[in-house]
Amino acid sequence: MALPFLATLAQLAMYVLPAHAKSTPTQQSTRQTAFMRARSLNNGISLSWLEQTWNSKVLDEKPIKPSGFELLKKLNITTLRLPVAFEYFEDSRIADEKVFAQIDDVLEQCNKYGFNIIIDFHYGKLTDYNYLTETPKIISLWLKLTRRYIRENPDKVFFEIYNEPPHMDPKVWHDAAYNIVTAIRRVDKRRTLLVGASNFNSIYELSRMERLADENIIYTFHFYEPFLFTHQGADWVGEQVATTGIPFPYDAAAYPPMNPKTKGTWGETNYYQYAKDGNAQAVHDKLQIAKQWGNKYDVPIICGEYGVYNKYADLDSRCRYIKAVRQNLKQMGIPGILWDYNSNFSIFSGEPSLNNLPDCMKQAIGYNGSK
Repeated sequence: MALPFLATLAQLAMYVLPAHAKSTPTQQSTRQTAFMRARSLNNGISLSWLEQTWNSKVLDEKPIKPSGFELLKKLNITTLRLPVAFEYFEDSRIADEKVFAQIDDVLEQCNKYGFNIIIDFHYGKLTDYNYLTETPKIISLWLKLTRRYIRENPDKVFFEIYNEPPHMDPKVWHDAAYNIVTAIRRVDKRRTLLVGASNFNSIYELSRMERLADENIIYTFHFYEPFLFTHQGADWVGEQVATTGIPFPYDAAAYPPMNPKTKGTWGETNYYQYAKDGNAQAVHDKLQIAKQWGNKYDVPIICGEYGVYNKYADLDSRCRYIKAVRQNLKQMGIPGILWDYNSNFSIFSGEPSLNNLPDCMKQAIGYNGSK
């Protein structure tokens, strides 16, 4: 049965081990399994419609048709990440079964075509102020999922416990993550879990994070550096990224004037910094932060999201950026997952199809037409 609603972290501790328990070096075989599974997650892409809470028909549609899975297989995609807005559906009083049925459908296609799948808890409400009540809710949901998918192959089905923890006290997030992981472990000891750092899976917070006392974890980070380029014109971000027409790499002759709306925001600093940040070497140097952290703790890491908002960035710049990130990840031995398949970060120019995949994007993602 699911854990009851808990009012305090002290009560929650009745169900889990101490948050700062230390791992032992005797479980190397489990960690080796996590490394092996992490390597299998390379060449991934997110299917994002179940996180699109602004779409009122999100659970009434299945935008990824069988032909879409066939296309992804042709593109040598090995892993599908499925973000799901679980708390939104729960707050909207939508029955669990209706949500889980959508996951089941994707899982069926993954089994058919041989994809790995990462089920991702998207859009939670966890903060420094409500973690005592929110953590048990997250645990309750994960226990439902864990029991439902307990028989699924742990080499193919992964759980990402919480997408992009917000800008919160890293110690609070560390304790919450530990409690979620440990609760799942009481039911499923073999499943490999994905855990990221606070401040929205930041590489910088990851570099300061202490690994959890569990050997079967892959640590995830999101990479959208330089943000000024990857999110140019994104209205949900704000005036900080109002400047559009930014090329990659930086080109002084083609660099647009700063949008006046950006003045006085952190985007102004980033605008002037882009001459140094907008190139493949800077991408390499920042990814190296995550790589060094993984080496420090000898744990597997994965880039759980990377990509470019495609409304304002020109195609060639997007291709060059994705190629730069992908090549650096490959050189560092870090698996990568693109954001995303058919939304506003899509790699396609139009509806997903080989005909709508530009030649420069084929080169960027390493597709040579062999399938």
